[in-house]
Amino acid sequence: MTGRRQGPAFSRRRLLGTAAGAAAALTALGSGPAHAAPRAAGGSAVRRGQAFLAAAMDAYPDHGDIRLAQSYTDQAGLFSTAFTYDNALAILAHLAVRTADAQARAVTLGDALLYAQEHDPAYDDGRLRQAYNVGPYVFFDGVPQPDGFVRADGTANVGTQFGFTGTAVGDMAWAGIALGALARRTGARRFLAAAVRIGEWIERTGRTDEPLGGYKFGVNGANEKLPFTSTEHNTDLICLFGRLARLTGDRVWWERRTRAEAFVKRMWEPSEGSSGGGFFYTGSNDGVTVNKSPIPEDTQTWTHLALDSGRYSRSLDWAATELAVLDHAERRNSTVPAGQSYEGVTFSSASLLANEDAPIAEFQPRPDRNGVWFEGTAHLALALRDRGARGDETRARRLLDSLERAQDLLGTAQTVGGRVLPERSGIVSASSPLDTGFGFGYYPYRHTGATAWYLMAAVRANPLRA
Repeated sequence: MTGRRQGPAFSRRRLLGTAAGAAAALTALGSGPAHAAPRAAGGSAVRRGQAFLAAAMDAYPDHGDIRLAQSYTDQAGLFSTAFTYDNALAILAHLAVRTADAQARAVTLGDALLYAQEHDPAYDDGRLRQAYNVGPYVFFDGVPQPDGFVRADGTANVGTQFGFTGTAVGDMAWAGIALGALARRTGARRFLAAAVRIGEWIERTGRTDEPLGGYKFGVNGANEKLPFTSTEHNTDLICLFGRLARLTGDRVWWERRTRAEAFVKRMWEPSEGSSGGGFFYTGSNDGVTVNKSPIPEDTQTWTHLALDSGRYSRSLDWAATELAVLDHAERRNSTVPAGQSYEGVTFSSASLLANEDAPIAEFQPRPDRNGVWFEGTAHLALALRDRGARGDETRARRLLDSLERAQDLLGTAQTVGGRVLPERSGIVSASSPLDTGFGFGYYPYRHTGATAWYLMAAVRANPLRA
């Protein structure tokens, strides 16, 4: 695959350019080919995950100290793209492991987000863009992109080549969550001030009086408001607004948190059905009607992490049962090497029904319906550990075993900024190409976001608890 083919496929929340009964399930996943060589101990796996995040951050040493972490390895074809969401996760993961070096790295990444906020090439309203460039490259049309994160004119290097120029409420919320965490850990007022600017931008841009309420999706690269309202985004806001309320003492943030929470709870489907549990729908396309398909994994896990409510925790059982997958070499379109297998969850209900005869998108590979989405597998493991019901720790440990085995064995010989990565460091975003059902895919490239979620799950750090 060429990098040109990868652009839209990696957007967590759509391309934002100028165009608009779980225990039984996880037990069953134990069947299939024998696992490969024993993995390293969990502590070593955590250290190697940290080493990957450090390498992704240090890939372009000749381009200044103000820097973000590259999101994917070079082989993904996105060059030096650094997604705002992934870097927010990296900050939270660095803080979670609680070492002096990790905290220093979290502060550096936080200051880079502040720099992007204060040095946007077009706006001075507190927004961050979907992604930035953090190192030089020559694009597919032969045009060089010579700068690091800071361009020669001093502005932040927005990811225009792939159209990553818009601003999603969810991405902004995660950045605000991370900056709020830095403010709480370090006491530095600059991080809280930046998080408040983010919250105010979301309030101005996203608040809607449509029947379902909540906060809208954000804006595209032309600064046009997008019509969608996302359960995922509003879940993020439950944490962000709650955190701002606690850190600032301003009660207006509690009202805003309540508004986001009300939308999320309207997306709850309580019916028992064959799965024996409820779930959350993905949101609304128009602010009036609930979009009932596809049903994504992250709206099941993040809601638990943010709400901490036993009333809705059945969503974890729904995700662990209904989205469970087992990937191995005998699966159609699998890229897993012979003799290995990986269990976990996929991205959404649509992923399980993907057309395996057609590419995920133009020039993309064909999907594997059983591809494991490792990022989602990590936040399911964390959510199960957080809930702590009978059997949850056993199920979470099996998912963590799969993640650690993936770090040991998948994505070998990949690079960041042309540099060789530390041995067996970093977790690929998916075991095989998978179709999310939302217009993009995930692929077996080592990923900052997946690795950060693994680290938080491994050390039991809930990033969405205000």
